[in-house]
Amino acid sequence: MLETGAITRDRIAAVEPHIRPFVRHTPVMRVDMADFGRPAFPVDLKLECLQHSGSFKARGAFTNLLERQVPAAGVVAASGGNHGAAVAYAAMKLGHKATVFVPEVSHVDAHYRRVA
Repeated sequence: MLETGAITRDRIAAVEPHIRPFVRHTPVMRVDMADFGRPAFPVDLKLECLQHSGSFKARGAFTNLLERQVPAAGVVAASGGNHGAAVAYAAMKLGHKATVFVPEVSHVDAHYRRVA
């Protein structure tokens, strides 16, 4: 189990090998803001939209589940968006039960509502 605590560059570097098998290496794309009607300026975009579950949150979900003992009852998350999707995905890949509570106002595919 990994040590928990403050998020630092060293901790990120230490966690990376543990989550590497579960997350995608997403590309970086350089764009010019002039392409978007703004003054010319280069901007680098990390395309985390291509990550499993659609956001960078999969990295945190895997880190969280790999850093602790997960009880047989599984994990619980409350989210109407990326956090819940990431927790559900990470739990499924690691063989844990997960319950995601989704606000009624959210329009989320039922697949993410409960992963058992």
